[in-house]
Amino acid sequence: MDWDNARVFLAICRQGTLRAAAAELRVDQATVGRRLAALEKSLDVRLFLRTPGGYLPTPAGERARLGAEQMEQAAHRLQREMQGTDRRLSGTVRLACTDTTATTFLIPALAGLHRQHPDVRVVLSVSTQLTNLTRREADLAVRVLRPDSPDLIARHLSRREVGLYASRDYLARHGEPTPGSAFADHDVVIYQAGVSRLHGDSLCGEPIANARVAMEVNTGMMLAQAVRAGLGIGEVPTHLAESLEELVRIWPQRSEEYDLWLVMHRDLHRTARVRAVADAVVDALT
Repeated sequence: MDWDNARVFLAICRQGTLRAAAAELRVDQATVGRRLAALEKSLDVRLFLRTPGGYLPTPAGERARLGAEQMEQAAHRLQREMQGTDRRLSGTVRLACTDTTATTFLIPALAGLHRQHPDVRVVLSVSTQLTNLTRREADLAVRVLRPDSPDLIARHLSRREVGLYASRDYLARHGEPTPGSAFADHDVVIYQAGVSRLHGDSLCGEPIANARVAMEVNTGMMLAQAVRAGLGIGEVPTHLAESLEELVRIWPQRSEEYDLWLVMHRDLHRTARVRAVADAVVDALT
């Protein structure tokens, strides 16, 4: 199986359509279609059922996926091992974190890194979704969960706090909620389901059963901005809220804490450029 064709095959498996696979691989859709056709011809088997909802692997496709994933793991392992011997302070480093962490801490730190090592190029991805370091979706990640994979190295950075906040305008219109009322007669801003482990059906320990959900968001920065605009009450990291003058903390005795971890693949921790970015992250967050 040709590795280039196998990469295309795996992207279709994971994305479900040629268009989405092309976007993941950063090629055009026609190229993806040609690669798939070439792979099916070389294997003399149909790998996908073409349905209105997308491409579904056939039984042969499911078996081929196992082999293709082994090829992918071997290719990534080779790449990591070669990069692990690289002592040059140049090249690309992929860093993943949340937008609140990037805005408050990492952008200034990375600006300093660039002045010191201008040939190190950082590809910064901000998301609440966990990146897969084994598949090289990132070289480094700042996470709130410590990974349990033996292939990953984790360093504890700091413990942070979130509190309940509302805008001055919101409090002037609605007043503060009453503890124990489950936010009766109040609006709240919450995360979309599955976005954050810290958030569910309560805010800082107070149920939201009686609240009106004014907005659901998928990033911390959007939540802070929605609260700042007066849409409702929400949990905001205290380090971010302190920089937004419009926000007022409610029930300061209530809070939630979370840990930040720097995670990297074991094969990359001696790569000079990865080490340089890691050091900048550690300096910014410890």
